[in-house]
Amino acid sequence: MKKLSLIFSVIFIVYCFLLDVNGECTEEPPIGMAVEFVDHAACAHIAKHKGWFEAEGLNISAFNNYITGMALAAALVRGDIDVAYVCLIPALSAYANGKVPLKVVAGTHKYGYGLLVNPKKIQNLTDLESTNIRIGCPREGSPPDVLMHKMIDTYHLDEVDILKKIVRMPPPKILLALKMGQIDAGFCCEQFPTMGEELGFNVLLTAEEVWPDMQGSVLIVKEDLIKNHPGIVKKLVKITERGIRYIYEHPEDASRIAAEALTVAGKEVLPLKIGTLASGMDITPNVILRSLSDRMECTTDIDPEQIQKSIDYMANLGYMKQFKAEEIIDLRWLNNEQ
Repeated sequence: MKKLSLIFSVIFIVYCFLLDVNGECTEEPPIGMAVEFVDHAACAHIAKHKGWFEAEGLNISAFNNYITGMALAAALVRGDIDVAYVCLIPALSAYANGKVPLKVVAGTHKYGYGLLVNPKKIQNLTDLESTNIRIGCPREGSPPDVLMHKMIDTYHLDEVDILKKIVRMPPPKILLALKMGQIDAGFCCEQFPTMGEELGFNVLLTAEEVWPDMQGSVLIVKEDLIKNHPGIVKKLVKITERGIRYIYEHPEDASRIAAEALTVAGKEVLPLKIGTLASGMDITPNVILRSLSDRMECTTDIDPEQIQKSIDYMANLGYMKQFKAEEIIDLRWLNNEQ
């Protein structure tokens, strides 16, 4: 009997040791993480490279790249992902249309989208209405597509005329199609506009110009993770803040890390045909440095009013039903309330 009592005592002591101050087991559950194939998630690539997730005791079971935010949103709907660094607009769509129970817990950057043009064909926005102009843009409801509509509204362009010129394709293909002369302009996510400049194309319009304070990408987590493991969410926000600080404090190294990560990811996510054609179009540290410093404002800050503006605008376009921003935002860890 005494031996049995001793065994139970040891089990109890070990159990208590495994519990943290919040009553959660320190042996964290596996986490499926996802990012887009753009430098919007530079802070996550830095954290992965530096081993910060492991240092915080997080068990990252998957770190998957998706060719677009819409593809990532589809994976969210399927239930493949617990945590994602994703553009706000597809996150809103996944929540409203896909009924994914998610929360925005931090930002990663503002802006990060632009209009890339062939300067021989297009010098100003009204040239987009010219005959025989072809325009590349990702699918309806994507951030570049929403930016295109914002441009049409802001500069009073002919919506019917512009939309009939649109050819739907992902950002990597837009850059290739421009290079091959198949299109004359393209709306895409960073790093692709900055890469395009290296090839002799011009960035005619940026998100910052057409949509001041536009929220670019965010860190989202599933509601179950918040409910069952709030300590993990706290660590993720902390790591995200650390990654963004690193971008500002060590911009060259941060750009190198992100460029190397995206180069490796490109071999995994790009279709074979596109990947073959893209040879020689390298994602260099210099491109990423310019993209992070000139085209985006990297910050974890979230303005609920800007989230609401994105929701309202997407609802106005008919891409989803309107809802209150408070439904999708949980900033307690960002505001140090936990």
